[in-house]
Amino acid sequence: MARVVALSAEDVARIGADLGAGKAVTVWFTAAAVGVTAGQSAKVIGFTEPAEGDFIQVKPTGSRDELSFSPAELTLVKPAPKPKPAAKPVPKPEPEPEPEVEVVMGLEPGPEAPKPRRREPVRKPTEVTVTLHSTMEGEWTVDVLVGKKRTVRWLPVSAGDVAKASRSLPAEVGEAIGTALEAAKTRQTARVEQLKAELEAAQRALRELG
Repeated sequence: MARVVALSAEDVARIGADLGAGKAVTVWFTAAAVGVTAGQSAKVIGFTEPAEGDFIQVKPTGSRDELSFSPAELTLVKPAPKPKPAAKPVPKPEPEPEPEVEVVMGLEPGPEAPKPRRREPVRKPTEVTVTLHSTMEGEWTVDVLVGKKRTVRWLPVSAGDVAKASRSLPAEVGEAIGTALEAAKTRQTARVEQLKAELEAAQRALRELG
């Protein structure tokens, strides 16, 4: 291991001469240097006046700062490289377990064992109940019951759709629906005539009022 020797007066004079000749000078920090790592290198920039105390200006490697140090904190002796850490032993790989072999008895080579067939669930038929309801004013609604679950609850249906559906139903059903439709039509016609009469009477009264 090289012995670290601080800068002497002769070293400082030689550094000054090299700087004057435009040469780059590299120094290293000793253990006495404050605020830096011992053994770190730096470039000498120049000397301050007067040449007393911390008068040697340097720029540490990897830094942009310009710092001042005394000769006791610098050396021209390059520190010995740090020993490399010993390599860790590589663990030996564990042997892989041998693959297990499963022997199936009772099968000839080549054919595969038949896979069990999945039984499909038997679906029971569901009872559907459709109910049509008509009011005295000719308004129709439908109610649908699937099994015990009501899927449609008295949904309004137009009289025209009911008339179309009645044509595909048995004659007795179509006749009953037709009778209800015709009765509603008669009531609506009478109501229209009544409204017309009331409208004409209201218009006469309005004309008489000027």
